[in-house]
Amino acid sequence: MGKRLTQIATRTGDNGTTGLGDNTRVSKNSLRVHAMGDVDELNSHIGLLLCEDMPAAVRELLVEIQHQLFNLGGELSIPGFELLKPEALLALDQALAEHNENLPRLQEFILPAGTRAAAQAHVCRTVARRAERAVVALGSEETLKETPRQYLNRLSDLMFVLARVLNRYRTDGTVGDDVYWKSEKLARSQAQ
Repeated sequence: MGKRLTQIATRTGDNGTTGLGDNTRVSKNSLRVHAMGDVDELNSHIGLLLCEDMPAAVRELLVEIQHQLFNLGGELSIPGFELLKPEALLALDQALAEHNENLPRLQEFILPAGTRAAAQAHVCRTVARRAERAVVALGSEETLKETPRQYLNRLSDLMFVLARVLNRYRTDGTVGDDVYWKSEKLARSQAQ
């Protein structure tokens, strides 16, 4: 891995380039840098989500995801290197199955709303989708392993499920719910 930063204001990027983990320099507008930035933004949004009240198991899961996203970002920063292991993908699949099991079946689309924690989980979901698109774009230009793309795809699904979990989480004993889209088609069918 490349050198660890000992200072932040190096001024080496003033010319519009940035250093990768293998000590090469690329344009800050390269597909690789866009993908790295989207993954970093996603990790930051998860950090913001962790400021909210949530079940301990969800908190532990999100902290582990932050570590895996750091691995993913590291892998993107070093062409040809592997840091994100397939086991991380399996952990997301397991979490999806576990959290989905206790949720009611969706009858209608839901809005990215509800509690502040749920709304932030939806922000994480949408940033994960953007990061996935950036990794797909990079993969169309350069050879990448499949795990980063698959991880982001699965993570966006998990963030949707966790938003639903967080909309139901209450410390006062009440039970919350999703915020449903007011579909004109659904309203017509219920009126008949």
